[in-house]
Amino acid sequence: MSSLKENKMGTMPIGKLLANMAGPVMISMLFQALYNIVDSVFVARLSQDAMNAVSLAFPLQTLCIAFAVGTGVGMNALLARSLGEKNMQAVDRAAGTGLFLTLCTAAVFAVLGFSLATPFFRFQTENAQIIAYGSDYVMICIGGSLGLFLQIYGERLLQSTGRTDLSMISQIAGAVCNIVLDPIFIFALHLGVRGAAIATVLSQLLSAAWVVKFLTGKKAELKLDFRGFRPDCQCIQRITVLGIASFVMSFTDTLVQVACNATLRNFGGDLYISVMTVLNSVRQIAQTPVLAIADGASTAISYNYGARLYRRTRDAIRFMTQIAIGYTMLVWILVSLFPALFIRIFNQDAE
Repeated sequence: MSSLKENKMGTMPIGKLLANMAGPVMISMLFQALYNIVDSVFVARLSQDAMNAVSLAFPLQTLCIAFAVGTGVGMNALLARSLGEKNMQAVDRAAGTGLFLTLCTAAVFAVLGFSLATPFFRFQTENAQIIAYGSDYVMICIGGSLGLFLQIYGERLLQSTGRTDLSMISQIAGAVCNIVLDPIFIFALHLGVRGAAIATVLSQLLSAAWVVKFLTGKKAELKLDFRGFRPDCQCIQRITVLGIASFVMSFTDTLVQVACNATLRNFGGDLYISVMTVLNSVRQIAQTPVLAIADGASTAISYNYGARLYRRTRDAIRFMTQIAIGYTMLVWILVSLFPALFIRIFNQDAE
C-alpha cells in the first residue's frame, strides 16, 4: 500500500462528513438492489413463472451479499482504524486478508450455486417450471458470483479512505450495464431467464474490473500490492468479529424470506409469493438510506477512533443515531398511512 496523507475523515465537520459518506453509499446500495429488480422486470415479459423464479432467487442472492458485506464491513472497519493510527503495516494485512477471505467465500458459493440450486427452489415451490427457471438462474448468478464479491471488496477499500463517490460510480456502471445487456441476452439472443443471469454476472465482472483497475492504478490512495502476502489468523479473527453483526442481520433477513415463501405456498400459491416479492422490494428500498447512514458512519467512527479523536467519534455516533431514528420513524408513518402507494411502485395488479 502507498503511504497516505490525512484525509477528510479526520478533518471534515461530522455532519458534513456523514452526509458526504452516506450519500454515495445509499446510491450504491440502491443500484445494487436494481440487479434483481431489473431482472424481474424483464423476465416478467416472458411469463409469470419466470418472474417468480427470479424473485425466489432473491434470498439466495441476499445471502451471497451478506457474506461479501460481512467480510467487507469487518475489513473496512479494521482498515479505517489502522489508517487513523497511521499503521500502514496493519493496513496491508487487513487488505490482503480481506481479499483472501473474499476469494475463499466466492469459491464456496460457486460450489453451492451449482449443487444446491434445485433443492433450494423445491423447498419454496412445487411448480416444476419455476424450479427449472430458478435453477438455471441461480447456477449462473451464484455460481459466477466472483465479480460480485470482488466488486464489494473493492468498494470497501475505497470507502475506507473516504472515496465513497468512486464506489458509487462502480456500482452505477454495473447496474446500467445490466439494464443494457438484459434485453439483449433475454430477447435478442433468446436465452430467457439464463440470459438475465448471464447479463447480471457480466455486469458485476465489469464493475469489479473497474474497481480493481483503479486500485492498482496511480491515482489510488490505497494501492493494492499483495507481494509476499500470507493469511494472518489474528487478522481473520478481527475482521470476522467486526463484520459478524452485519452478516447476522443480512443472514436472518434471508432466512425470514425463505421461510415466508415456503409457508405461503400452502395458503396462496404463487400469488402470495408475488405479494411477498413486492413487499420485500418496498422494504429493501425503504431501509437502504438508514443502512447507508450506518455504513458510512462506521468508516468515519473507526478512523477517528484509531486516530484517538474521541470527541469526533462520539459526535459521529450521536449524529448517526439521531438521523437513523428520525428517518425510520418517518418511513414507518408514511408506509402505515399510504401502503397502496408504495405497492403500486412495483405492481399495478389490483389483486
